[in-house]
Amino acid sequence: MPVAASAVYFLNLRGDVLINRLYRDDVGGNMVDAFRTHIMQTKELGTCPVRQIGGCSFFYMRISNVYIVIVVSTNANVACAFKFVVEAVALFKSYFGGAFDEDAIRNNFVLIYELLDEIMDFGYPQNLSAEILKLYITQEGVRSPFLSKPADKPVPNATLQVTGAVGWRREGLVYKKNEVFLDIVESVNLLMSSKGSVLRCDVTGKILMKCFLSGMPDLKLGLNDKLFNFFLNIFFNYGKTIELDDVTFHQCVNLTRFNSEKTVSFVPPDGEFELMKYRITEGVNLPFKVLPTIKELGRTRMEVNVKVKSTFIEKLFALGVVVKIPVPKQTAKTSFTVTSGRAKYNASIDSLVWKIRKFPGQTEATLSAEVELISTMTEKKSWTRPPIQMEFQVPMFTASGLRVRFLKVWEKSGYNTVEWVRYITKAGSYEIRC
Repeated sequence: MPVAASAVYFLNLRGDVLINRLYRDDVGGNMVDAFRTHIMQTKELGTCPVRQIGGCSFFYMRISNVYIVIVVSTNANVACAFKFVVEAVALFKSYFGGAFDEDAIRNNFVLIYELLDEIMDFGYPQNLSAEILKLYITQEGVRSPFLSKPADKPVPNATLQVTGAVGWRREGLVYKKNEVFLDIVESVNLLMSSKGSVLRCDVTGKILMKCFLSGMPDLKLGLNDKLFNFFLNIFFNYGKTIELDDVTFHQCVNLTRFNSEKTVSFVPPDGEFELMKYRITEGVNLPFKVLPTIKELGRTRMEVNVKVKSTFIEKLFALGVVVKIPVPKQTAKTSFTVTSGRAKYNASIDSLVWKIRKFPGQTEATLSAEVELISTMTEKKSWTRPPIQMEFQVPMFTASGLRVRFLKVWEKSGYNTVEWVRYITKAGSYEIRC
């Protein structure tokens, strides 16, 4: 849900209105009086940046000696509201030479009103890119005499910028070697019962890109997702496809082409950025299976046996595998036998910590431990048995099965590019009940 702001106020530390803009008629002009009376005069400004008074909500943030207050009368996205404030302040600073305070507002109130009309329409945030707005709001702000005026930058193609096609990328970039690095990073979240049944499992992933490309390239990314390959699978056998949930894209992705062609097409920003995020809830390939057996032998002894199996192919291996096996607080002594890695008792977290530096695929490792407990005279409390936790990283493996089918780069100069694709799966909340 967007912000849907009814009004925006700029106040000084005394509560005087410097600038205000009313975007809707669902709030009265006395809203600022309610803010002064119920928030500023009660000295509750630092307790919470969101307050509700009557039927209205106030979102406020202090920047230098200025309070920016957004008033809403409906349910609104608070994070979006504060994001708007941060981006708006950055925009004002770019016009004012880096300053944003009470003096800068008083000296540039005409320019601020013009900008407020452009960056918010009927209470909904619009384009806040300084590079784009400066193409048609060319008025310069009054700068502080203590700030040096930055050098003028070359004006990019105005038509492309205003349409939003490449507002995140400047023209004229030149690289000696044109390269694209693509990283698919996934986190596996698992909750498994002591009998081996999966209680909860999902994968959250993101596609990170690092582009060093000259000019204005147009990229097209193909994945083995059902949404991307519905028509291709009719004519070609592309193998296994997966279904992505909760997909979100970077602003550079052309959503019109995505809806019509089911491909990810975009003009990338320069350097590193996050292209998309997704989630998988079905068909997850668990990289590890853990089979624990914990026996309590009376009040002073325990036997712990844990078997860990890797399910990925033999050519791959996991790095930094850590298995944390909980034990009671009254643990006095432990002894271990492991087939791989090293194990020790960590009293600060009440766990046996088993570390394996390199874990090959299609193999298994076991840990056997004897735990001696301190016998107490007080009544014994039942041990809750917290779950076993795992940490790991598996390069070139995806738990979701996501794969890059193709990555194509077009640029009018026709240069050759080098594409690098890398996969990595790591543990999120990977827990096994014992």
